[in-house]
Amino acid sequence: MPDLLLELRSEEIPARMQRKAAGDLRKLVTDALVEAGLTYEGAREYWTPRRLTLDIRGLTARSADQREEIKGPSTKAPEQAVQGFLRKAGLSSISQAQVLSDAKKGDFYVAVVSKPGRAAEEIIAGVMPGIIRSFPWPKSMRSGAASMPKGTRYAGIDGKGSESLRWVRPLQSIVCVFGPEHDESQVIGFDVDGITASNVTYGHRFHAPEAITVRRFDDYAASLEKAKVMLDADRRKDVILHDARDLAFANGLDLVEDEGLLEEVSGLVEWPHVLIGTFEEEYLQIPAEIIRLTIKTNQKCFVTRPQGSAEGLSNRFILVSNIEAKDGGKEIVHGNGKVVRARLSDAKHFWTRDQGDLPDLPTLKASAEKFGLDLKKPLDQRMAKLDALNVTFHAKLGTQGERVARIRALAKNLAPIVGADETLVDRAAVLAKADLRTEAVGEFPELQGLMGRRYAALQGEDESVATAIEDHYKPQGPSDRVPEDKVAITVALADKLDTLIGFWAIDEKPTGSKDPYALRRAALGVVRIILERKVRLNLLSLFDLALPLVMSAPKGQAPETDEEQALAQNSYINETFPEVSAQPAIATDLLSFFQDRLKVYLRDMGARHDIIDAVLTPDADDLLLVARRAEALTAFITSEDGKNLLAGTKRATQLLAAEEKKGTVVADGVAEELLKLDAEKALAAAITSATAEASQAVATEDLRSAMEALSKLRGPVDRFFEDVLVNGEHVAIRANRLALLKAIREATATVADFSKIAG
Repeated sequence: MPDLLLELRSEEIPARMQRKAAGDLRKLVTDALVEAGLTYEGAREYWTPRRLTLDIRGLTARSADQREEIKGPSTKAPEQAVQGFLRKAGLSSISQAQVLSDAKKGDFYVAVVSKPGRAAEEIIAGVMPGIIRSFPWPKSMRSGAASMPKGTRYAGIDGKGSESLRWVRPLQSIVCVFGPEHDESQVIGFDVDGITASNVTYGHRFHAPEAITVRRFDDYAASLEKAKVMLDADRRKDVILHDARDLAFANGLDLVEDEGLLEEVSGLVEWPHVLIGTFEEEYLQIPAEIIRLTIKTNQKCFVTRPQGSAEGLSNRFILVSNIEAKDGGKEIVHGNGKVVRARLSDAKHFWTRDQGDLPDLPTLKASAEKFGLDLKKPLDQRMAKLDALNVTFHAKLGTQGERVARIRALAKNLAPIVGADETLVDRAAVLAKADLRTEAVGEFPELQGLMGRRYAALQGEDESVATAIEDHYKPQGPSDRVPEDKVAITVALADKLDTLIGFWAIDEKPTGSKDPYALRRAALGVVRIILERKVRLNLLSLFDLALPLVMSAPKGQAPETDEEQALAQNSYINETFPEVSAQPAIATDLLSFFQDRLKVYLRDMGARHDIIDAVLTPDADDLLLVARRAEALTAFITSEDGKNLLAGTKRATQLLAAEEKKGTVVADGVAEELLKLDAEKALAAAITSATAEASQAVATEDLRSAMEALSKLRGPVDRFFEDVLVNGEHVAIRANRLALLKAIREATATVADFSKIAG
C-alpha cells in the first residue's frame, strides 16, 4: 500500500506553536482522508523550526465504490414531488428509478445511485489546499504583495481577487509525494497562493541550503540528516539534554534541568550544538532565582551549579547553537556572554535598588500609618508605595491597598481557626503584596512572593512571616505544594477567599471554559489547603464576614486629571454593588462553586461519585467534615454493618418518597398511641435508641460509630415490612406509620443521604 509524505516549509515557526501545529496537521489531514473514504495504517508528525512534516503509511490507493438507495415518493404522488425526487437523486427520467412495494404504504420509487471510488491522488490534491488555507494558527500573517498597506490594490494570485494565504510565517515550499514503498513515487500537484507542491525541499539554512529531491519518507529523513536537519523533535531534545549534561559534568558542574526551556530550545534549532559560556562570579551575589530567570528569559540558556550542590549556581551557563561554527563556537559563546553579562548587570541593579530607600518617603507616611509600617525598612516602603499609588487591583474591587486591608481583616479572623500567631499573621498579610512594587518583580513577575520572602529575610522579619509572603500564592495548580506553616496557611486562605468573594460580589464568575481570573484554581487551592492541612472552616460564616467588606470598599481617591475623571465617569467602573439583601444568594452560589471543586478533588482522590453526593448537602460548608464523612462512608459501606445500613434504610426512604410524591399525608411525629402492632412498636423503640446513639457519636465526629448504631435498624425495619401494612385504610394510622419511615430518614440524614448510594 502506498505512503504519503507531506512537508510544509516556512520561515521560523515560534517554538511554542510547533508541537501543537504538527498535531493539528496530522488530525486535519487524516480526518479529511478518512471522510473521503480512504484508510491508513499509521501516521506520525514531525516538526522543526522551519517545517511541519507528516508521514502517513499504508494509505489505500483508492476509495471504495459506494452504492446508495434514495427512497422516493409514492408512485401515485403528484408530478411536482416526482420531479423533486429526480433532482435529488440526479436522475433524468423516472424510468431510471425502481419501484418497490410496501404492505402499508403501497408502491414507491427508489433510486439506486452508484458512486465510483476516487484515486487517493485526486482526494489528496482536493483536500490539501483547504487545510493549508484554513490552518488553525493562534496568530498568522500575510506576506509578499498580500501584506501591502490597506488601500493597495491586490488581485490575488489568480488575478480574480481571491483571498491571499495567511500563515504563521511566510510559507516557502510544499512537498507532497505519494507512492508504494519500493516503487517509484509521484508528486501530487496542487497550488496554494502560487506555491506548487513538488518533491523538492531544502536543508539547513546555513550548512546545506541546496535543493534536495525526495521520493518517500525514509530517504527524505536521511537526506535532511545529511543536510544538518534533525527532523525528530524528541531526538533533538534528547541530544540537547545529554550533551548539556556531559558538557557540564566535564567542567565539574551539574546542569540545572528545565523541561519547559528544553522544549523551547529544541524548537529553535534544526541542528543543535551545545556550548558553555561564563560570566563574572560577582553576579552570583544575586539570588539564584533571578540569575536563572534572567539567563532563561533573555538568552534561552541553561544554568549550572557546582557538582553535588543542591543550592546555589556556578558562573557557567549552557547555550544551544543552531550551527557548528568553524571556530568551535568561540564567537557564539562570546556574543552570548556579552548579552548575559549585560542582563545580569541590570538584575544586580534591581536587586540592589530594592534594598535601598525610596526617594519619596515623606509622601508615604499616611499609608505607613494606615498599615502600621516601618518606613526604615525597604519592604515596608514598597507596601506604602503600593497603597499610596492607588494601584488598581480591579476596577470594581478597588486598589491593591484596599485589597490588602480586606485580606488583613479576613486573616485576623482566620488566625485562631488555623491556630496561627495573630501578630505574625497580621504582619505577613500587610507585607504579602509589597514586592509587587520591587524592581525585580517588575522585571520578572514570576518571582512575586519569592522576592518578597528574600527581602523580608534581609530586613529581619520572622521566618514564618517571610515564608507566608512566598507561600500565600500556593498552591497554584494541582501539582503545586500546599503551604505548611500556619501563618502561611492563614494568609493563603485569606488571599484566595478575598479573590473569590470579591469576584462573586461583582458577578464576574467563570462561565463555561472561560475563567480569566483563575477562580477555579483559587477555589481548588482553598479546598486543598483545608483538606490537606486539616483546617475546620465554616465557609458561610466567612462569606458573611467578607462580603460587607467587599461591598463597602472605597474606590480610591477622587479623580484629579481629565483621564482619571473620564475613567471615573465610566459606568462599568462605577457599577454599584449588589444590595446587602443579595448577600445570602451570593454566599449560597459561591458555596455551591466550592462544593463543585470539592467533588472534583475527591473524585481525583478515588472517591465514588454517589458517596460524595450522599454526604454533600446544599448547606454543607465544612469541607473537611464532608471529606471525612465521605472517607468514613466509603470504608463502612462495604462491611456487613454497612450493607445492613443500606438495606435497612433504602426500602424505608424509597417508600416514603413515593408516598410524598403522591401527596399522601405524613404525620409530623410518631404518636405512640397509634402504634398498634408489635413490629411497629419495636421499630419506634429501635429508632429512638439508634437516633440517640448516632447523635451522640456525630457530636463527637465519630462517624463510624454513628453508622454502626444506625445499622441496627436493619432487623426492626425488615420485621416492620413483613408484619405491617403501611398503606392501611385508616388515615391516621397510615400517616403515623409513614412518620416512622420519616424518622428513619431523618436519623440517617445526620450522616448521609443513603438514597443516593448505588447498590
